[in-house]
Amino acid sequence: MAERGNAPPAVSSCPRPAIRKLTRRAQFLAAARARKQGVAGMLVQMRDRRDGDPAIGLGFTCSKKVGNAVMRNRAKRRLRAVARDILPVLGRPGHDYVLIGKPVETVSRPYEALLSDLRHAIEKLHGPS
Repeated sequence: MAERGNAPPAVSSCPRPAIRKLTRRAQFLAAARARKQGVAGMLVQMRDRRDGDPAIGLGFTCSKKVGNAVMRNRAKRRLRAVARDILPVLGRPGHDYVLIGKPVETVSRPYEALLSDLRHAIEKLHGPS
């Protein structure tokens, strides 16, 4: 059996920023006053906290316009899955993101299209103002 020696690890050791959940109404209201980008499957709000905390803040909301409780929960689950795949890569440390579900589109849109929507929204939000 060969010695591994100083071989690099097989898994990437690049640190990813921590993602924390937005829980207070004030956090959601602050994001609502910041930049917004609408895409087919959702509305994305983003703000730079400027507090020195490198964590990425993440919140989700779906109004009753999305549907009954089952539909709202399904929409939020889909938004959480999309955010889990995209935000560690494209999200910036020290920023808060709120994903808002849209009636019909968030639940019925294909998953790959939701991924593309979130990528596009984040690129637009971080582009020049």
